[in-house]
Amino acid sequence: MKKQFRAESKKLLDMMIHSIYTNKEIFLRELISNASDALDKLSYESLTNKEMKIKKKELEIRLIPDKEARTLTIIDNGIGMTKEELEENLGTIAKSGSELFKENMSDDKNMSIIGQFGVGFYSAFMVSDKVEVTSHSVYDDKAYTWTSTGADGYTIKEGSQDENGTTITLYLKENTEEEKYDEFLEDFKLEGLIKKYSDYIHYPIRMMTVYTEDEKEVEEDRTLNSMVPIWHKKKKEVKEEEYNDFYIDKFYDYEKPLRIIQSDVEGLTSYKALLFIPSHAPFDYYSKNFEKGLQLYSRGVLIMDKCSDLLPDHFSFVKGIVDSEDISLNISRETLQDNHKLGIIAKSLETKIRKELEVMLDEDRDEYEKFYNDFGMQLKYGIYSSYGMNKETLQDLLLFYSSHDKKYITLKEYRERMVDGQDKIYYACGESLDKIDLLPQVERVKEKYEILYLTNSMDEFVLKSMNDYNSTSFLNISDESLDLDSEEEKESLKKANDEAKDMFSSMKEALGSDVERVQFTHKLKNHPVCLTSKGEVSVEMEKTLKEMPNGEGIKAQTIMEINESHPIAEKLKALYQEENKEELAQYTKILYAQARLIEGLSLDNPTEISNLVCEILAK
Repeated sequence: MKKQFRAESKKLLDMMIHSIYTNKEIFLRELISNASDALDKLSYESLTNKEMKIKKKELEIRLIPDKEARTLTIIDNGIGMTKEELEENLGTIAKSGSELFKENMSDDKNMSIIGQFGVGFYSAFMVSDKVEVTSHSVYDDKAYTWTSTGADGYTIKEGSQDENGTTITLYLKENTEEEKYDEFLEDFKLEGLIKKYSDYIHYPIRMMTVYTEDEKEVEEDRTLNSMVPIWHKKKKEVKEEEYNDFYIDKFYDYEKPLRIIQSDVEGLTSYKALLFIPSHAPFDYYSKNFEKGLQLYSRGVLIMDKCSDLLPDHFSFVKGIVDSEDISLNISRETLQDNHKLGIIAKSLETKIRKELEVMLDEDRDEYEKFYNDFGMQLKYGIYSSYGMNKETLQDLLLFYSSHDKKYITLKEYRERMVDGQDKIYYACGESLDKIDLLPQVERVKEKYEILYLTNSMDEFVLKSMNDYNSTSFLNISDESLDLDSEEEKESLKKANDEAKDMFSSMKEALGSDVERVQFTHKLKNHPVCLTSKGEVSVEMEKTLKEMPNGEGIKAQTIMEINESHPIAEKLKALYQEENKEELAQYTKILYAQARLIEGLSLDNPTEISNLVCEILAK
């Protein structure tokens, strides 16, 4: 006689099958996990119940695909279920026998039961028209068979199975245009799913496979899973080649990792982790298609292939695995119920990754520079995108080229070799080291101070977000506030600018709104002119922002500064004194164009400048 499910009938079961689980292949993970629980229960009971009589037999899980019958069978020789337990556990949706067992067993920290919600079994209906469960409990002389075709109910009758354990037979659905259910009968597919989701179930999962050798069919009983995760082994017990092989195989890389981080943490939130810092960036790393995240396991079962919450964006290049029994999972075990404990693990991992990078930086500079060339941009982005909030975590991992030796140095190294009286970290921006070297301001500043050469478009935005490094502020040598003069030189320059203020007003009139003002400077040595910026947006930042969407209207406030010691200064004074305003305007426009070209900026009207140059040359 057919019985009805003790729940909200068809509506609830439909929700279990079609809404809770997003991936049909999950069904095998759930049934394997239930089988593992049954083996765990038997193992536990055999140790605590001396009256239980169990034949000494290796505990295992077995898969039997049958292409002709279109059935997939999962067998375990675990504790089994009585008729009443079949009624309770399978006849009531969301009734978990494993959860009840956990509640009733004595306190045993080594006991690991996977099942919690009592719904995993019903994922079998995602791929099956009919499910048959035959189970023989160690506490019963008889076996019973539970059969159901879905929400219309189930039957329970006496079955035939001599040994304890449970046999689940799935009668697969017919193929459709969208779904090919036959793939769950293929050896390679089943082995792939075991490797993906259940590789670290600590009982052997076996399957008889058939292959051809010397034109003969050969049967082989194979164990599909590894059982013992490599991250559960002590680091001293694992060879470096084993870690490298695991990484290459697991994460589909072709090179061994730069660094390996293994962690075993016990506390309010316990976890094991095995992390890898890759030796190169994936081809899609800086694209929208890249998906960060670590593989998240719970009790040896893969829960998420890429758990993004375990990694901050600035360490998104890290690959690896986290295994924790303390993570609260949702009903389908595909997502997490809350992120509090996950956040604790993530913070701990962030600290460990940062420390490993610091060790690499200190102990193997060449290796770190190789890493930085691939992933340094991500570290910078971590500071910029957080508006400087992550600077304490990341600032000592940054590298910049130095004007002293054109090699990478850290901000700490720069600060340690600052000269007496220096209170700023000076930097210059440009497309390349050579172009920065040719900037007019560099020549004189370099005589007194070391300069950081920023060749990446993000670099200055990062320093602006940081504001300072250990209380030492940054200064762009193209900023108007750069001051290299003594008090006497400052007084002399002020006097020269005051005397020429009417000339500068005339020159400013020729340039219109292109500059804030024109003035003499002592910042230059041999160059005649330069552009400096006023405010938060520098000339280099303007170039970067203009390449972004809606960035056309952003413009740096620039000042045209003329070398007071250069012959061009005397020429300008002479033109003004002779009241040759037209020629003064011509020289002004040419000087401004020259300053823009040096900065790598385009000219609004290059034809006009070309004609002016030719006109002056022809005189």
